[in-house]
Amino acid sequence: MKVPVITICGQAKGEVEFADELLVKDGKGTQAVHDTVTAYMANQRLGTASTKQISEVHGSGKKPWKQKGTGRARAGSFASPLWRGGGVVFGPKPRDYTINVPKKVKALAFRKALSERLLAGDVVVVDELKLANHKTKDFAGIMATIGAKGNAPTLVVTDQVDRNLKLASRNVPNVQVEPADSVNVYELLRFEKIVATKAALEKLGARLGQGR
Repeated sequence: MKVPVITICGQAKGEVEFADELLVKDGKGTQAVHDTVTAYMANQRLGTASTKQISEVHGSGKKPWKQKGTGRARAGSFASPLWRGGGVVFGPKPRDYTINVPKKVKALAFRKALSERLLAGDVVVVDELKLANHKTKDFAGIMATIGAKGNAPTLVVTDQVDRNLKLASRNVPNVQVEPADSVNVYELLRFEKIVATKAALEKLGARLGQGR
């Protein structure tokens, strides 16, 4: 598969070859993507929500009032779940939401996700993406020139972390800059447009080869 390469000025600058055998072009991998994204979202949960049961509520264990003769309903504890400030019935307790996914499933999911974005034409490849300064205006101008304009969620993939690029992009809404080594399946699917440097695309291709 050949992917066109452009400059930051929007001019064509050749093509980059992407091995067809690394791509997933059939229905294979759909379940792997689902499982991987589900696990990723679950693993982001802290699981720190906690409520007190009736035995954990601080207060006296004295009966609020006598059982009979008051004309009021029976009450046995100030910590009753029926009362304000009382315990919570079946409330959440700290727990671990971690889901483990096999390495081969993760690798297949990554191949499937990247393949779908490449085949759909959602990946814009630039020869290089380096800024002389960290001005947000300059970065936004480059994004508009190469076709990633507006508020469309955009993932910018680089071969290495660039300080100016990181600083210039952080005030642009819906834009995230990530090195090719750390891009995951969720990020490949979340963003509407993916902008990758030529070197970054080669690194992504190398990751596909390692996961086979």
